Amino acid sequence: MCILDMPAPEAARALVGKILVRRLPDGRVIRARITETEAYFGESDTACHACHGRTPRTQVLYRPAGTIYVYLCYGIHWMLNLVTGPEDDPQAVLIRGVEGASGPGRVTKYLSIDKSLNDTPLGGGLSLEDDGRAPAQIEASPRVGIGYASPEDQARLWRFTAADGDLR
Repeated sequence: MCILDMPAPEAARALVGKILVRRLPDGRVIRARITETEAYFGESDTACHACHGRTPRTQVLYRPAGTIYVYLCYGIHWMLNLVTGPEDDPQAVLIRGVEGASGPGRVTKYLSIDKSLNDTPLGGGLSLEDDGRAPAQIEASPRVGIGYASPEDQARLWRFTAADGDLR
């Protein structure tokens, strides 16, 4: 099973340690290992953008696994998400950190990602690689920045972080 075919909480954990490959229009390639993710799990998850159903903004979340979802946060920072799970079941994983860039806004700046990648499939300007190396330990903790979500959804341990710099 492909990582992105999994439910978002499983995919979020499995993506830690994988490599994002950004192919820029000028031919340069940037590779960055994922160090932190968060899962957003459908219309019943009050932290998920799709909690109010399908809208022009959230339509991309209903696409097939492997679709890229990029949105602007606070009018300043682009946020990179990868759609997971079955089509028409809105789930996604936010990429919160990569080696060399901690924080989702810094990730997109580091990888030169903006809205132009929104609603496109992985494989062109952005793809995933697996070199077989993984963090020795992955820590699960509550998601951050979701004070608008229900207390139950705020408490979910759906933020995954590489616990150390050692890869096995």
